[in-house]
Amino acid sequence: MALATVSPDGRPSVRYVLCRGIDERGVRFFTNYDSRKAHDLEATGRAAGAFFWAGLVPPRQVRLEGRIERATAAESDAYFASRPRGNQVSAVVSPQSRPIASLEELAAEARALEATLAGKPVPRPKGWGGYWLVADVVELWQGRPDRLHDRTRYERVEGEWRGTRLAP
Repeated sequence: MALATVSPDGRPSVRYVLCRGIDERGVRFFTNYDSRKAHDLEATGRAAGAFFWAGLVPPRQVRLEGRIERATAAESDAYFASRPRGNQVSAVVSPQSRPIASLEELAAEARALEATLAGKPVPRPKGWGGYWLVADVVELWQGRPDRLHDRTRYERVEGEWRGTRLAP
């Protein structure tokens, strides 16, 4: 999922994150709470996301806009425990979005942590966890060869979804 955030001073930023669940609550993803994206999310409480399937015929896109909620510690713990061990170790040693001396130095820290844990479970770092993008706007787009694309925008108004057809 492409995730767009805005810093408190209005600087936009977009990056891809792994969508780790979609349900009636929203779209779930995980990150380091000290990353730029997390700082933006915490400061503004809002984000936008987009999924694009270029390989489908016709191609499709879903856009979301909404508020951000932190996942619970239990949700973050459960997901962290389900990740491959190497991903867990990486989450512990990586100061995401911060300058590092070298990738080799970071890899050495990962090897040292792995040696220290000696097969024991990797504890979830306190600075790592999940977020929910709780949409209040959803736009569905389906491409057409004649460029008269099919677009529908849904907005949550007083707890109910209201749809509007949009011109391409």
